[in-house]
Amino acid sequence: MIELETRELEYFMAVADELHFGRAAVRLSIAQPALSKAIRRIETRLGVQLFVRSSRHVELTPAGEALQEHGRHALNAVSAAIRNARRAGDTQVHLRLVLKPGGDAGLLSGILAEYAHQPDARRVDILFSGPADRADFLRDGRADVGLLYAPFDPLDGLAHETLLTEDRVAIVPSGHRLAGHASVRMSDLEGETLPRWKGVPGGDGTGPEVADVVQMLHMITVSRMIGVLPRSLVEPLPAGLVCVPVTDAPPSRLVLAWNEQDRRPLVASFVAAALGTRRHGTRYRCPTAADDVPLPSPHARRNGDGLPQNA
Repeated sequence: MIELETRELEYFMAVADELHFGRAAVRLSIAQPALSKAIRRIETRLGVQLFVRSSRHVELTPAGEALQEHGRHALNAVSAAIRNARRAGDTQVHLRLVLKPGGDAGLLSGILAEYAHQPDARRVDILFSGPADRADFLRDGRADVGLLYAPFDPLDGLAHETLLTEDRVAIVPSGHRLAGHASVRMSDLEGETLPRWKGVPGGDGTGPEVADVVQMLHMITVSRMIGVLPRSLVEPLPAGLVCVPVTDAPPSRLVLAWNEQDRRPLVASFVAAALGTRRHGTRYRCPTAADDVPLPSPHARRNGDGLPQNA
């Protein structure tokens, strides 16, 4: 027997997220007393206390933390079910693909071309998202498939296939102390300023907050930070920056992901097309400090060792 209605769960989640009944009531567009009564009814029905309340403070109990974690998944599942039901009845439905700007490692054109040859191919709508919510697009049904980066994007609740595995590189200004190194280790980066990604809690970054790779590269150019990213995300690099392989950083995987409960032919057809192209993944070479060395003059002659020599 279902003990909570979807609306009640939405009420609880609003208070759990805000930890403030007034802000939660504004978010839900209801009166605060009505929200307080609804939460008390939920606690009575479940037989547990969900919040510790005082005149100035609201916090979750262990029972509340458990309901918050699983309640979010439940609401996402309901949203996805509604969207998928509506889309299943729409014969003109498009396939929606979510990714970060520039986050396809050069594979997307080939995937779309392969998919276009499928007999049941549909139009593909491309959606761009920030650094923190691509997986949520797939869980709640806003997108059908997505290009995600593991281990950075959470893959729980998602089916996925790896399209490309690549190393990670440190991006530094050309005059940086590490710019001339053939490679570095993570320990060599200790003491360096790393970015904080907007919307992504935790992490080791202590530098300015950035929303995407373009912003991060700009901040590196002006020597405000350095970055460590999958190699394909930084191709091509702006002038004045170089990248150095980080030998002990875990490799990055570009994956095609979709909701593990989504078994529609619409999605299966796109997955099959993508898997047919994954062996053709592009390999990138980032500029290094050596690339800043001037090229020899076309009029240079060569010495006896076959090396260029000034005329």
